[in-house]
Amino acid sequence: MVKVSEAENIIRSNLKDFGTETIPFESALGRFLAENIKADRDLPPCNRSTMDGISISYPAFEKGIRSFLIKATQAAGDKPVNISAENECIEIMTGASVPDSTDTVIRYEDLLIQEGMVTVKTEDIKQWQNIHLKEKDKKAGQVVIQAGALVDATVISMAASVGKTELVVKKLPKVIIISTGDELVNVNETPLPYQVRRSNNYLCKAILQKYALQTDMLHLPDDYEITKTSVRDCLTKYDAIILSGGISMGKFDYLPRVLEELTVQQLFYKVEQRPGKPFWFGKNTNGTLVFAFPGNPVSTFMCLNRYFLPWLDACLDITKHKLYAILNKDIIFNPPLQYFLQVSLNMNEKGELLATPFEGNGSGDFANLIDTDAFMELPLEKSNFIKGEVYRIWPYKQIFV
Repeated sequence: MVKVSEAENIIRSNLKDFGTETIPFESALGRFLAENIKADRDLPPCNRSTMDGISISYPAFEKGIRSFLIKATQAAGDKPVNISAENECIEIMTGASVPDSTDTVIRYEDLLIQEGMVTVKTEDIKQWQNIHLKEKDKKAGQVVIQAGALVDATVISMAASVGKTELVVKKLPKVIIISTGDELVNVNETPLPYQVRRSNNYLCKAILQKYALQTDMLHLPDDYEITKTSVRDCLTKYDAIILSGGISMGKFDYLPRVLEELTVQQLFYKVEQRPGKPFWFGKNTNGTLVFAFPGNPVSTFMCLNRYFLPWLDACLDITKHKLYAILNKDIIFNPPLQYFLQVSLNMNEKGELLATPFEGNGSGDFANLIDTDAFMELPLEKSNFIKGEVYRIWPYKQIFV
């Protein structure tokens, strides 16, 4: 049996670079960039009006001119029209290119317009006001998105803006999720009192979809030969195998024996933690990693969040900030195990993140996952945890602040 930190270090010593691939930018949502994206031209590419109004030459205003003749009206996308006299102006719309002969935009609210003439009603005018200056955001050739960024809606928008129709992204590992046990039936079946519907595999699949990772799924009955044949086949096809159940000490838990016979090296078995103590981790000779989680839903869920996702992040060079919260209630946990306590998260008026415990009814009680937001990792060395103490959290829901 190993400590949590030891298990983490062993897993992190088995990282792998899965390479890169080029895909259409509109299909890259949820992927991670493997290249810097650069501006193909200045941003903005011209002086651009940020208001509807008129564009004038500021030196004319300095001379005392307050009435201007409208020479032309210019919309966004129109070729700019230059003025030829200091008492002329261009009626201009938001987003339109500001002519080189003008340098100041005055909004409609500060104007009186009558019969093609404009009178400025305010003296509070500054040169270059209401103009988004050329190359103010980025110059042509400058990086606009760094490699490693998550491709979200803003990245898609920027890629479109700079004409980047294809993106180089990090390849994702090939992963299969395997559930085990005769007690598990299909979701569309009505289980008998001693049966349950399969859910752990769908739980893992849904979590990994956040990475745009499409996993395969397989269910194995409590049959030694079928288990061995199926696992052997998976070891040749996948980079990582996630197993849920069949790894403990029961009479029908065939996986430890099967994995040993298939020359999958056991790197550790059992972790000093609750939930998820009977967690098995190993590596095949071809490099395939096996994450064999205990079958109880909360155990599978916690191990996936605490071990598999950080491994995946590290393989993809994703850096995430460690998060901490303040325990909002006294807790006693006597077993000599690292406790992953389910908590709900709230922000108080001081901007502090508070964690309220949900102790639940053991690792089979997955109903509490609906009402909680994170696991709080309580250290092995203590048994009494006092309200106000700060500990690391592993969120599994969006934290809204």
